[in-house]
Amino acid sequence: MLEIRDLVVSYGAIEAVRGVTLTAVPGAITAIVGANGAGKSSLLRAISGLAPIRGGSIRLDGKDITTVSASRRAEMGLSHAMEGRRIFRQLTVEENLQLAWQFGRRRNAWATALERVFQTFPILKEKRRTPAGLMSGGQQQMLIVSVATICNPATLLLDEPSLGLAPIIVQEIYAFFTERCREDGTTVLLAEQMAALALKVSAHGYVLRQGRVVREGPSKELVDTGLVAALSSAYL
Repeated sequence: MLEIRDLVVSYGAIEAVRGVTLTAVPGAITAIVGANGAGKSSLLRAISGLAPIRGGSIRLDGKDITTVSASRRAEMGLSHAMEGRRIFRQLTVEENLQLAWQFGRRRNAWATALERVFQTFPILKEKRRTPAGLMSGGQQQMLIVSVATICNPATLLLDEPSLGLAPIIVQEIYAFFTERCREDGTTVLLAEQMAALALKVSAHGYVLRQGRVVREGPSKELVDTGLVAALSSAYL
């Protein structure tokens, strides 16, 4: 379980996250929706240890990790697929995967972990010797989520996984981490601009605006109350 309490993230005088409190539970997807600049990426970066925290606390499975290093959080089973297709573009698909496996908390043998990736995304097996930077955007995103999950993390942070992708690729990516969440009992925290998509696959949702949670509740209830339409017309 991931528990955030009164989290404040700032960059100099600029507060990107202002007192956010949320909970994400195992075996379910928790959505964070909001416009660009709402603080979604800063919140996820703070959780993974990559952004400065000025106040509040972060607990992972009951342990306070607020001051724990990013590398130690990874060793504890926390994985973060950041926005922007951050892969080693000059390395091959297989080299990217192996690097992630070597530095993560390894639960399976390398061959077993690699085969699971290739069964999920056969195109990555075809491209295993191809430099990652030469693949299409959709194939790169498949690689990114595979890199983030190859060590079977207990907690997975996903930042805008649908950004810039064709609808059919988005469906494939979403099907992947939805199944992984259900099969492995992973705690998934998903940040998305596309509120309709995020709330469709999640159990609970939080609406972030200007660094604050302005609304939260079961995803179905948020959809039924017209939240998606309101967000689209107001600021998404």
